[in-house]
Amino acid sequence: MNIHLSLGPLISLLAGILILVMPKLLNYIVAIYLIVIGLIGLFGAGGLRL
Repeated sequence: MNIHLSLGPLISLLAGILILVMPKLLNYIVAIYLIVIGLIGLFGAGGLRL
């Protein structure tokens, strides 16, 4: 039995749990997400597969 886990859904799940536990983290999580997506868009992901 093989279980294949990718990084994107795991990060989303962790972020969702953190937001439920500590709602004040929502602003930080969204800001970090937008910054990371912006940097990937500007500089390209190269060989990075999320």
